[in-house]
Amino acid sequence: MLNELAIIVVRGVGLGAIFSLIAMSMNVVYGATHILNFAQGNLFVLGGFLAVLLANWVTGVPVWLLLIGVAAILLAVFLVAQGWLTLLPLRHSVEQNSWLITTMAMSIIISATLVLSQGPWVSSAHSPIEPVTLFGMRTPAPYLLCIVLALAWYAGLRWFLSRTLTGLAISALSQDIDAARAAGLKVRRLQLLAFGISGLIVGSAGFVAAPILSLSADTGIRYVLNGFIAAIVGGMGSNLGALIGGPLVGIVAMVATYEIGGEFQALVSLLLLVSVLLVRPEGIFGRAAARRV
Repeated sequence: MLNELAIIVVRGVGLGAIFSLIAMSMNVVYGATHILNFAQGNLFVLGGFLAVLLANWVTGVPVWLLLIGVAAILLAVFLVAQGWLTLLPLRHSVEQNSWLITTMAMSIIISATLVLSQGPWVSSAHSPIEPVTLFGMRTPAPYLLCIVLALAWYAGLRWFLSRTLTGLAISALSQDIDAARAAGLKVRRLQLLAFGISGLIVGSAGFVAAPILSLSADTGIRYVLNGFIAAIVGGMGSNLGALIGGPLVGIVAMVATYEIGGEFQALVSLLLLVSVLLVRPEGIFGRAAARRV
């Protein structure tokens, strides 16, 4: 019984760390642009496929760590390009909601490209790091690496957004984009930088998590859904909320898998979302905000 509980907690927190990373990548874009990038799940899968293509030929840990940075940079460049296309119609206001169509279209394009290039089959990546013995059981190292990565990105974002001039400028966008523009901030440039940071997060997350995931062209929706749930449960825009909400969703998903079957994971996660919103609509760490109409 204790071994089963340890498996659920360790792997649930590790899986939740993946959801936290996706949620934080969504928060960065949301804070700077007030839009949600629904292509984030397929971009995460794209980072995983980079691990399949690159890491399966690598045996040394130093080279594998270097490839994490390569994947993160590639996804960052891709996200900047996507951000430019997404923001292009939004010259005056995000109220047009064209971003919804643009991000969903990008998600479909990525999924279709993966099907054409990789086929509909499930792929997996190799991890050069051996499993770790934890609580008397062998745990795949990527579960623990995802936890470390989530903590590192949370600390890095917290420092960047509160201690640097560029980070403070991006934080100002989350308060009032029009006021930031009136104050002379280069709004579009800062928003594209936010997309790039989001790409760094989701690229590194997909690469590190690839060995413990089943990757295929149609799995992106699962990850963006759970990342979105983690962001909403924790409080949209709050990286601390994402850091807490992700493991919460992950543990609930693991319990659902163990008790009633993996096909009910999404249902149970959505029930968790509804339950939290009924009690606290702004999320655990979210703040209620007035909206100008």
